[in-house]
Amino acid sequence: MSDTLRARLRALPDFPDDLPAFDPATAPADPVELFLSWFEAALAAGVRQPHAFSLATVGASAGSGAGAPSSRMLILKDLDDDGWQFATARTSRKGRELAANPQAAMNFYWSQLGRQVRLVGPVVELSAEASARDWAARPAADAAPNPAWQLYALRPTEIEFWQASADRRHIRHRYDLPG
Repeated sequence: MSDTLRARLRALPDFPDDLPAFDPATAPADPVELFLSWFEAALAAGVRQPHAFSLATVGASAGSGAGAPSSRMLILKDLDDDGWQFATARTSRKGRELAANPQAAMNFYWSQLGRQVRLVGPVVELSAEASARDWAARPAADAAPNPAWQLYALRPTEIEFWQASADRRHIRHRYDLPG
């Protein structure tokens, strides 16, 4: 079974043949500008849910799952001076992990373009008012407030843009930002 699966996995294509070009020498000084450009390209290419990203957190230092990484898919809520915003219940696993260790990593991946954007940095809780507005704006939100709902912002100290290349010489462009 393993050999059959291995052969099937090896036969799958890695990336499309018509990948966009990326020259880090032409990248803007502001990584947000580059992200928004890549995001618009993903929208134009018909990428489904281009605002979806994987959020990785780390378990508390004590107890079950201590220090173990955990990841899940979320939706980017906004991107402004507060940071890269996402939301969850403070009582969820990710909410508890962020309370114990407010560091996280985000990863956006747009397979049709062979692109990903990876961010690492501290996470802060945004205001109760901002969290309530986010809850109320949810498409399926209940009319009642949700006091456990929390809007967070990741404030990256590192952002890496990755562009796949057909010759497997993938291109990485990294921004190191002040903490």
